[in-house]
Amino acid sequence: MHALIAFIPSPSTNGFHIGPLFIHAYGLMYVLAVAAAIAVSRWLWVKLGGNGELIYELAAWSFPAGLIGGRIYFLITTPAQIPPHWWGPFAIWKGGLGIWGGITAGVLTGLWRVRRKRMPRSDIRLLMDCAAPCLLVAQAIGRIGNYFNQELFGAPSSLPWALKISPAHRPPGFVHYATFEPTFLYELIWNLLLAGFLAWLQRRHRDRIRPPGIFALYVAGYSAFRIFEETQRIDYSNYFLGLRVNFFISCILCAIGLLWFVGVQRGWHPWYRLLGKEPPPTEPLAVATKLTPASRSPSARPPQPAAGRRARRSQTPG
Repeated sequence: MHALIAFIPSPSTNGFHIGPLFIHAYGLMYVLAVAAAIAVSRWLWVKLGGNGELIYELAAWSFPAGLIGGRIYFLITTPAQIPPHWWGPFAIWKGGLGIWGGITAGVLTGLWRVRRKRMPRSDIRLLMDCAAPCLLVAQAIGRIGNYFNQELFGAPSSLPWALKISPAHRPPGFVHYATFEPTFLYELIWNLLLAGFLAWLQRRHRDRIRPPGIFALYVAGYSAFRIFEETQRIDYSNYFLGLRVNFFISCILCAIGLLWFVGVQRGWHPWYRLLGKEPPPTEPLAVATKLTPASRSPSARPPQPAAGRRARRSQTPG
């Protein structure tokens, strides 16, 4: 009997045609990722009593900023992978979006927009917590695009779930191997599990976790998995001390996320002390985990007493 050989096949193409137009699966997955992130974040924000229209506005600014930031990060860290054409730096349909640059640019742009809207800092922290599971869902869907591009895989493997890679996409030195560890799939599963855990934590234990503690756990949790993933991947990367550069970045960000979470829960304000300023008083947890009236949706605001409305109308000049 012939032994059964099981593996995950790779797609024969990385997109499809609609008439003369070729739709790249990588780009399509990013569009779906953004749509999912908007839907989940809006649902979580509205559950808190927030105005769902705010999410649409922030997405309109943060998504383009994330694409630009992710591409800039890729160009800086892996310049050898830029296609040798004038349009090479812009060829995002061929892959090449650094997650750290994308998240940083997208989050900073979103924070800039809500500060422009004069949103209270306590509400901004709650908004960041709502964004954490949504970013993970978006990242998980984005990894499907890596599957279509046949990239971000690990070492040769004979596991039943190993991924078959076509010869054109095998890195130098591995041309004679056919199946590899699907590290992008491992990350996809981890991202969804972590997103579910953070969403559960936010819904069930929100009154116990001071915001933006959930976002800090997102930074730590995702980075922790990337530490493992960076030891498995064999695609091109710059190295430092024999390890991939993103391995060290992941270690630093994981430590920052953990320290950030502990600091937020304990009310640390080291930056104020470094600047020689008096730190602000720590808000009670019951106050810090609830939206202020300024950020609530009109439908979620408590109804105004009729007497109060009549009194105001009587004071309005005719």
